[in-house]
Amino acid sequence: MFDGNFYKGKKVLITGHTGFKGTWMCEVLLELGAEITGYALQPPTEPSLFVLIGMEERIHSIEGDVRDLEHLLQVFEEVQPEIVIHMAAQPIVRESYKNPVYTYDVNVMGTVNVLECVRRSSSVKSFVNVTTDKVYKNREWEWGYRENEELNGFDPYSNSKSCSELVTESYKNSFFTDGHVAISTARAGNVIGGGDFAADRIIPDCMRAVLQGQTIELRNPTSTRPYQHVLEPIMAYLLIAEKQYQNSEYAGKYNVGPEESSCLTTEKLVAEFCWHWRDKTGVKPVYTVEDRKGPHEANFLKLDCSKIRSRLGWKPVWDAERMISETVEWIVAYSRDDNVYNMMKKQIEEYLKN
Repeated sequence: MFDGNFYKGKKVLITGHTGFKGTWMCEVLLELGAEITGYALQPPTEPSLFVLIGMEERIHSIEGDVRDLEHLLQVFEEVQPEIVIHMAAQPIVRESYKNPVYTYDVNVMGTVNVLECVRRSSSVKSFVNVTTDKVYKNREWEWGYRENEELNGFDPYSNSKSCSELVTESYKNSFFTDGHVAISTARAGNVIGGGDFAADRIIPDCMRAVLQGQTIELRNPTSTRPYQHVLEPIMAYLLIAEKQYQNSEYAGKYNVGPEESSCLTTEKLVAEFCWHWRDKTGVKPVYTVEDRKGPHEANFLKLDCSKIRSRLGWKPVWDAERMISETVEWIVAYSRDDNVYNMMKKQIEEYLKN
């Protein structure tokens, strides 16, 4: 499925590398021997995984905004990347209700700018745009969405990512029909893992509550999501980039999600978090369900991932119990001031063995 030698010496440019997923992506690529350039704003949270593990000193890290086309063009000219993975985004649903214009600006025009740089580049051979499972028009049905379903996310974040998909398809049809650059989009489900400090995400909310000795406040307890450990989509993105680099016929649109058994309700996820926290620390967290109503968020969402399985041979490695256990283990290490870099390396090495 995954060639561990492919990325040795490859020039990879990652936008959004200072974020939670971007930092994990960089660490995996370092493990695989890639030459990494990151392009992003300062880390979006304080604390941040990017700073905690000293990533800035270990890769070519450039501070920049994907809305700044001229700066991006300069970076592409300087770096001459072979592979580009576009992860920069405003990624929070509730934040998109507060700042819709900024959300669209980053998620849509940011994608336009990155694609324009790819279009003008003579070095890029493989481009992956990371979007989200929320790009689909959510009909609240019980089966998984397939890649040919209608795109029309409800909230500004989800809709902006739908637009990002359409922009990518337009550029692909308009400028890359000769196949000189292979272009794909990857629609991943909800990710969890150590080092996520974002606001309005369920696992970081759980972490903050337990570390402060507070009750976990749970909203939308019946919402079902395709939860997966952060390493799952990262490995999928890298597999897509690798396969289409070698053969452009593999380029396309791909869902990336867990087994059906890992599609959990939010309350089930929190209950499992609490169980693993008690198992590892001896302290039993408590959670309550909030009464207040927030802005609209989809209640039921699953993905059909048969395409990436059949075409690329990708499949999830860690089930729901393992992903939660690994996440809690990282948070416990962080709470005890243990070396979280070593914890991260260990988890990547264990994952790559499968």
